[in-house]
Amino acid sequence: MNETDSISIIEESDKVFANTYKRAQIVIDKGAGVTLWDKEGKSYTDFMAGIAVCGLGHCHPAVVNAVKAQAEKLFHISSLYYVEPQTKLASWLVKSSFADRAFLSNSGAEANEAAIKLARKYFQDKGEKNRFKIITALKSFHGRTYGSLSATGQDKIKKGFHPMLQGFEHVPFNDIKALKEKTDKNTCAIMLEPILGEGGIILPESGYFEEVRKLCNNTGVLLIFDEIQTGIGRTGRLFGYMNFKIEPDIMTLAKALGNGLPIAAMLAKEHIAKAFVPGTHGSTYGGNPIACAGALAVAETIEKEKILDNCLVQGKYFKKQLVNLQKQYAIIKNVRGIGLMIGAELSIDGADVVKKALEKGFLINCVQTNTLRFVPPLIIKKEQIDALIEILDDIFAGL
Repeated sequence: MNETDSISIIEESDKVFANTYKRAQIVIDKGAGVTLWDKEGKSYTDFMAGIAVCGLGHCHPAVVNAVKAQAEKLFHISSLYYVEPQTKLASWLVKSSFADRAFLSNSGAEANEAAIKLARKYFQDKGEKNRFKIITALKSFHGRTYGSLSATGQDKIKKGFHPMLQGFEHVPFNDIKALKEKTDKNTCAIMLEPILGEGGIILPESGYFEEVRKLCNNTGVLLIFDEIQTGIGRTGRLFGYMNFKIEPDIMTLAKALGNGLPIAAMLAKEHIAKAFVPGTHGSTYGGNPIACAGALAVAETIEKEKILDNCLVQGKYFKKQLVNLQKQYAIIKNVRGIGLMIGAELSIDGADVVKKALEKGFLINCVQTNTLRFVPPLIIKKEQIDALIEILDDIFAGL
């Protein structure tokens, strides 16, 4: 097969892969910063960042160099032995957050599985055998493994996979009354995203999380924050919970932690984390030296290059420009977001807008059928935002 022949690659791909993705008909070949190129050399400005993953952009030199250096030293050894990059990463995570302990794995779903298991194990160890129920939000997304899928509050992605695991209940996000009504003597945890990502970039109302924290304090229920999408700078703070006046008991991370490398973390306070003892949980590849080296480079770069400052400045500018578009086009119902996690809710299906943007060289996507989601690399610049706004202006004018 000719390597430059995109059609051949697409045709072969469609023959050999499980049909679980609806892919755009392009073959991405390489990337640098916020730009991607396909096999034919056409460039695309990336406002998706691999679904909020490549916070530092594509092939950031610091991450590339860290991975190269570690790959020449040690690929894998498992967590049966001590490894320096793994230790340093866990230490940075603990030092930078509310937590005392970390567990490393490979994906967001795995991190959430660890959180679910830890919450239940914590109460089992206390002798509260019937305290296993976990309450999550409707429209939430926690992953596609059976535990994380059962926790997810979206029926459409559960279709065909029932029965779900027992012990999960769902309430509307921002509805503290409903949450209180569902919380009982069998509840072990409340598991929430700081911002519903796949749910349509839904933000918490003022005071909501303070009330959730108070509820947990009063009932002894653990608060789990799923920060797979909001963590590592996406909201302009290192972790999403830092935007509110509370701390969770357990937090999960993935996506931007490795800037594209498969790595995730579950963090917890000491008295909860002690429920995990040798043999209770594990991950063959969790804490892989190469992934940890890359994640450490991400951590260092965020601080060195003032990535969070850029996220806040550009996020505010981007949101303002989208609001200006909203004033021109009634098709845009609402613009919302924090930092560089922004949604533009439309009055129509957004699939055609995504397609037209792709044709014009911009990668965006749509969640909940009608909300355009913008989660670009945190290094995005004003000129690149302006270029997308101009394209969106043209697209909306033609609808």
